[in-house]
Amino acid sequence: MFTLLVVLLCVTSFLSESTEGAGAVPRLNNDRLYKFSYSTEVILDRSRALRKGGAGFRISSNVDVNLVWRQAGDLEDQLIQLEISNVRVENVAPRSAKDNIFQGSTTEGLMGDSKLASLQRPFLVHLRNGKVKAFYSYRAEPATVKNLKRGVASLLQLQLTTGKTVENDVSGRCTVEYKAAQGQVTRTKILNTCKTTETGFTTISKVLGVSRKSSSVTVFTLEDGFIKSAVSEETHFLVTNARRSTGAKVVSRQTLTLVEIEAGPLEVAGKDVTAVVKSRDEKLVAVGVMAGKVKAQCKGCPSLWEHWQADKKQLEPASLSKSSAPRSFLALIQSIRKASKDEILQVLQNASKSLLPQVVDAVTSSQTPASLDAMLTFLNFTDPKGLVLQERFLYACGFASHPNERMLQALVDISKKKIGSNDIRESMVIIMGALVFKLCQKGQCDLPTVVEVKKMILEGPDSTDKESEVQMYLLALKNSLLPEAIPLFTRYTESEVGAYSTIALTTLQRYDVALITDEVKRTVNRVYHQNRRVYEKNVRVAAADVILSSNPSYMEVKNMLLSIGNLPHEMNKYMLSKVQDILHFDMPASKIVQQVMKDMISHNYDRFSKVGSSSAYSGYMARSADVTSTYSLDILYSGSGVMRRSIMNIYGATNDALLHGLQVAIEAQGLETLIAATPDEGEEDLESFAGMSALLFDVQLRPVTFFKGYSDLMSKMFSMSGEPINVVKGLILLSDHSEVIQLQSGLKASAEFQGGLAIDISGGMEISLWYRESKTSVNNRGALVVTGNVTVDMDFVRTGMEVSFETEASLDFVTTVQFSEYPFLVCMQMDKATFPFSQSFSKYESLPSGKSFVSHKTKKQLVPGSEFPLHQENSNMCKRVFE
Repeated sequence: MFTLLVVLLCVTSFLSESTEGAGAVPRLNNDRLYKFSYSTEVILDRSRALRKGGAGFRISSNVDVNLVWRQAGDLEDQLIQLEISNVRVENVAPRSAKDNIFQGSTTEGLMGDSKLASLQRPFLVHLRNGKVKAFYSYRAEPATVKNLKRGVASLLQLQLTTGKTVENDVSGRCTVEYKAAQGQVTRTKILNTCKTTETGFTTISKVLGVSRKSSSVTVFTLEDGFIKSAVSEETHFLVTNARRSTGAKVVSRQTLTLVEIEAGPLEVAGKDVTAVVKSRDEKLVAVGVMAGKVKAQCKGCPSLWEHWQADKKQLEPASLSKSSAPRSFLALIQSIRKASKDEILQVLQNASKSLLPQVVDAVTSSQTPASLDAMLTFLNFTDPKGLVLQERFLYACGFASHPNERMLQALVDISKKKIGSNDIRESMVIIMGALVFKLCQKGQCDLPTVVEVKKMILEGPDSTDKESEVQMYLLALKNSLLPEAIPLFTRYTESEVGAYSTIALTTLQRYDVALITDEVKRTVNRVYHQNRRVYEKNVRVAAADVILSSNPSYMEVKNMLLSIGNLPHEMNKYMLSKVQDILHFDMPASKIVQQVMKDMISHNYDRFSKVGSSSAYSGYMARSADVTSTYSLDILYSGSGVMRRSIMNIYGATNDALLHGLQVAIEAQGLETLIAATPDEGEEDLESFAGMSALLFDVQLRPVTFFKGYSDLMSKMFSMSGEPINVVKGLILLSDHSEVIQLQSGLKASAEFQGGLAIDISGGMEISLWYRESKTSVNNRGALVVTGNVTVDMDFVRTGMEVSFETEASLDFVTTVQFSEYPFLVCMQMDKATFPFSQSFSKYESLPSGKSFVSHKTKKQLVPGSEFPLHQENSNMCKRVFE
């Protein structure tokens, strides 16, 4: 028995000695110096480019590692020293001598003696159970140097067992998954979990936004329980959702290879880590292993004033239809974001009258504290003459890509003071609703200012008897899309005022179908079927749109089809056209409509042979793997042949998001007296009115009135020039994405993606009593530029990738009606002119000395114009109209 005990003790002792350094984590041995070769490289290229050929650089060096101190009784609590030496900076891709910016350069010449000395100064890392607990360096060292050292230290963080854990390293605080196999450990960092101190921003709309897909994998090869090599590859793809070929990728690699182990210094005695660190060098301090912020420096960059003087001609009104306008707009925003309030005011106060509206667009879209302060100082909302600039400011706020509470608070403060123009007051409240929606989308619905505005617009419609104010609050709620506003909109669908009902119904159509309750459906059905009172035709067709877009039941669709034949003539035709459009365009309600139409009572010749000129049609503008763009044209006439309502919609959709890009609605009423016609049922007492409203990129704008009242109508009739009335004109920051990608190597990649749009939407209405003809037109002009720029800037070397695309386009929708006979002739035309499209890619490397390498490629094409197809009946009528 005694002999057996001795044998077991000997075996245990042997196993203990043989596995020292091969425990749950790698351990360094005393009096040993571990000599490694190390390199880190970064490559920037197009998102779809091949593996070779990108821009970038490589930093190579030697790294010596030795044990300084180990906690008595805990072999896995270690303080180690790392020393970088023999640093080299070189190309990452093969370059000819003339394209090699590093040709003839030395590391000392590139980095400077001071920075190089800092990088080669030893630093300490405290490892406990294989994790970095503390990183000790010198506080005065440049942030770029400390980050490179953190990158090396992070590569030594390792556990030898399989499992998930949370680690702190240079990338931030991240969830990491380890998979251990024989002699190898794979570490996968789940990058979307990383929490860092640097936060960016992005556009709320996914269709207009930027997507990033990232991965980080490190493979450790072990020998005797210690690191023989570590190879890490980290990849980030950034693409614009609307055009995924416009994107960039960042590839970062690290390689650490054990070269040899030789005799090294003995570990030192000490009570704890802090005492040991202090005994080695009192200037060494714990600075944290997470990356520190690097202050961007721009040597030789022009000031805002200099930039403005060089670029302002591109923003003249005559140039707004060219792609140079939004490109200059985006560049100006970047310059404004770096400027102070006084610098911004200098540009605002010295800009010419023709340029000032564009400057207001750019300053407001910059969305910095300084730019907002400058605008609030510059604009005088008590002055009614400043309406144009004030409204441009408000619209730019409404289109803001990443608004904050302070912007909303600024509008609240202005609204509580005297405002010179009632139109501006209405626009302000309407835009507040848009800001509430965007802040709630960001999870900031409970901010004090948001709560205050929600209360104001929810209580607003019932707090006033003034029709314009009720509409103002309803439109603000339409922009906000607050779920708690649904009961209010449901109540207003049955209002005696047609305008209120129309706003309420068109808003309900914008809500998620899951929020449309049975109570809402019952109310909307009452409106359509006129169970309690008679409604205007445009109210009833708006109710029909809500029913058909909200997962209608079999009976709802059947009752709707049975109503056809008992409706006013033009409404009969409109509803038939709507049902046919749902079937041909494969909409969500298509299946249930098909089921109902199997019933011959609902679907028969008598019901489906009604004549008229009203119509509803949907089609595709463009289809690609990235985004699908659709359009719809709905037009409703009165029985006398006068247009009652015309709506044009354009939508953009990706796999998981929908954007209501544009809606232009023209409404007219009470015009039957002009042609001695009889109004339809429920419309006998309507005041003469015509107007237009626009919804742009999910933001409802203030409606524009052409005329209101008979006297106003007659004066406009005799002074009508046929020239369109402007609805919205300006520069819009469509997409705006900014982030800093912290790489595991310690390098930082800065990504900026922006999309700018110069837009001019106008509309008009002409009526000729002599020719008994009316014409409505909606004209859309625009130029779009989207740019992306990803850079890695190390002060002593800079590399980057720029991608962009641009286009100029026009889209016209014209409706001509001849009402000299019945059924009257209606011709709808939707034309897209031939437009240019170009896409460009640039990659570059540069040194502070001015030496640089640039590779640039551009693709250009002309996209043929076309007339978008509508239903065959429309084509036949157009032939007759233009014979």
